[in-house]
Amino acid sequence: MHSIEFLSGPQALDNHARLDAYSQAVVSAADKVSPAVVNVEVRQRVATPQGPREARGGGSGFVFTPDGFLLTNSHVVHGAERIEVSLVDGRRYPATLIGDDPGTDLAVVRVNAPDLATVELGDSSQVRVGQLVVAIGNPLGFESSVTAGVVSALGRSLRSSSSRLIDDIIQTDAALNPGNSGGPLVTADGCVVGVNTAAIRPAQGICFAIGINTAKFVAGRLIRDGRIRRSYIGVIGQTISLRRNLVRFHALEQERGILALSVEPASPAAEAGVRERDIIVSFDGQRVAGIDDLQRLLTDVRIGALTRLTVLRGAEKLEIAVTPGETREPAR
Repeated sequence: MHSIEFLSGPQALDNHARLDAYSQAVVSAADKVSPAVVNVEVRQRVATPQGPREARGGGSGFVFTPDGFLLTNSHVVHGAERIEVSLVDGRRYPATLIGDDPGTDLAVVRVNAPDLATVELGDSSQVRVGQLVVAIGNPLGFESSVTAGVVSALGRSLRSSSSRLIDDIIQTDAALNPGNSGGPLVTADGCVVGVNTAAIRPAQGICFAIGINTAKFVAGRLIRDGRIRRSYIGVIGQTISLRRNLVRFHALEQERGILALSVEPASPAAEAGVRERDIIVSFDGQRVAGIDDLQRLLTDVRIGALTRLTVLRGAEKLEIAVTPGETREPAR
């Protein structure tokens, strides 16, 4: 028969102190950040077989400036005809979409309201695996819900709705549910280090947040320009493995490249002479081993800048000068 040992004395007090310290950290973070967390409600016009109808949706967000700018997810507000924000004290206000970026699933909304609480933005590069984090939001309509967990992993990548790869994603086991999207991921000292964006279903404890350093950059550009500018060359490609003899012959540093399945007419790539079946292996002197590598390099600073593209055409390796253009978002 197994005996049950009840803790007493100093050991019991130590365990209680640890639990109390954990609880206090979560309570402190929630108290500091919750007043700035909002419920975002949207109304959209959607097409149905019976004709257009109004659909409702929503998520979470958080105010990060005293004059009413707040961060949320692009998928929460993209295409919204009307946005309304509910504050933690019960006040409700119409809000304006300043801009959204499906490529990073981030959006900035502005609300004109007095006496707004704001969050403190932290530094996601300082986050460590195993660190305590707190997620605050409105899952399934339950306002100001708090969950806690740890940072499970760093440097993850997540595919956005626009098929771009979002880098430096924070993985956490702090529970997220529909409605948490756009809410803050917070450290024990109450600094926001991420924007909650997704959970893997039906898995449990695998949730993701966009690092706040990415959000700071995107928010700044959205406030300034209303959109994120990116460059493009006009190639529809597929990541493929390179033949070993080509890798050896050309002394390539990678074993994969991008096969050009098609080249958009009148695009920068077409004007530069890129052809279908060319294999892109380098862009501006940096190796390209797949579509995601090229997407990362096609930033706004490349727009209008003459750039060297290295391709394999048959057994030849060619250097092609291409001038990337600016990506145009499709009309809503």
